[in-house]
Amino acid sequence: MKTLKTLIGALLFCIAIPLQAQTADEILNNYFENTGGLENWKNLKGIKMAAKVNQQGMEIPIEMFQMKDGRQMTKITFQGKEIFQGVYDGETLWSHNFMTMKAEKSDAEQTANFKLNANDFPDSFMDYKEKGYTVELMGKETIDGAETFKIKLVKEPITVDGNQEDDISFYFFDVDNFVPIAVQSEIKTGPAKGQMSESKMSDYQEVDGLYFPFSMTQGLKGGQSQPITIESIELNPEVDETAFAFPEDTENKEE
Repeated sequence: MKTLKTLIGALLFCIAIPLQAQTADEILNNYFENTGGLENWKNLKGIKMAAKVNQQGMEIPIEMFQMKDGRQMTKITFQGKEIFQGVYDGETLWSHNFMTMKAEKSDAEQTANFKLNANDFPDSFMDYKEKGYTVELMGKETIDGAETFKIKLVKEPITVDGNQEDDISFYFFDVDNFVPIAVQSEIKTGPAKGQMSESKMSDYQEVDGLYFPFSMTQGLKGGQSQPITIESIELNPEVDETAFAFPEDTENKEE
């Protein structure tokens, strides 16, 4: 009997190893299934979001565009002016300088890092193995009173000041409905370098069969955060291709 128990114990141990490796995938499969189905996500061509950011009590309207081919754009309306940030046309990354209000191209390093994420539409976890990413279930953790699965996502290395660094994020999936309610990642540059950024998502709503969070916050882990309220989401929007292009007349004026 003792030998049988030992044999069963060893067998269960051997089985547990591959089961643990599959657990993260099971969570991700449930996530895609619960939010509209993997095939429907794969068929998505683009997303347009209209939102308001609460900045020190002031609500600032923003529009965000993400396209399947990697093109992205965020448009901020502030004091009657349109300010563009993180605009990417597939080759060039540019933004408006908040001080001069002139369009400026990002440097080669920033552009290369941004380009790495271009194939993540609409979700980093979609086909992650084909992209060379890895995921790992780190266990469970409580976020704002909710029990979550903590999943570590490792993507392609990014370049920071000429050196390659791991691109690691931690996603927290609600154990009941398998949707992510928080994302944490280390800030690599700027005054907050070395600190953990944290985004939180809630109020998931259906848009043409797919589910999106309509309430978010962004900030530092354990610190202040900015509330973002999504007002509307349009799937597969028609967008003028020239909207993403760098305004070349800016360069001509500077010359």
